[in-house]
Amino acid sequence: MTEKIIRYFIDKVNPKRLFSSKPRIAIGVPSCITEVEKRAVREAADMAGAKEVFLMQESMAAAIGANIPVDEPAGNMICDIGGGTTEISVISLGGMVVSNAIRIGGDEFDNAIIKYVKQQHNLVIGESTAEEVKIRDGNLLPNNKESRKIQIKGRGAITGLPKVLELDVSEIRKAIQEPINMIVDEIRKTLDQTPPELAADIVERGIVLSGGGALLSGLPKYLSSQTGVPVIIAENPMLCVALGAGKFLENYKKVDI
Repeated sequence: MTEKIIRYFIDKVNPKRLFSSKPRIAIGVPSCITEVEKRAVREAADMAGAKEVFLMQESMAAAIGANIPVDEPAGNMICDIGGGTTEISVISLGGMVVSNAIRIGGDEFDNAIIKYVKQQHNLVIGESTAEEVKIRDGNLLPNNKESRKIQIKGRGAITGLPKVLELDVSEIRKAIQEPINMIVDEIRKTLDQTPPELAADIVERGIVLSGGGALLSGLPKYLSSQTGVPVIIAENPMLCVALGAGKFLENYKKVDI
């Protein structure tokens, strides 16, 4: 499937193979994947028709796409919360100083909501419903609208019949608290591993959030309250990795991936 997707995009930019030369391809991958997985990604790109394949850490690509000055001697921290993984890295002088990744991301937030609704209310909902609830009603900070109720449609876990459930919005926050706290722990771990001089730069510059998970309401303030470091969302957070990979290809000999 990955090969087909890559071939589709190659055909999109080069319809009917108007140009004889094969393209160079940069692919962002999380640092937590295995060598076997890396080889599978590389082979998929090769079979799709790539001339040259670069695998770069997603956090480096996200930092470049977020216009973070990665070549400067100062420390910069990027936290990229994707669908399946979250990667937290400290970057300086064009290279990775510290990098940690966990297989927790937006998909895990959805699964946490599905699990919570089933365990607490005996209602079975699908992934698309959970994602919709997360985007529309997920908020990590308490507010004066906590008493507001929302309706969720699904199937009764016991009866197997269609069911409509009224849920307090505060319960969504409870549902996703565990995976969020795992991300917080990983950020703290990365800060603890960061050299003191670079850590001082991060306190001054803040942590930059990218990826679709960065758009979860209240996340920047929550992370800042848990770490004591300012947290800001990158411009176009969902596009940072793709934009960074494109910029890398324009000047790939000067960036350490």
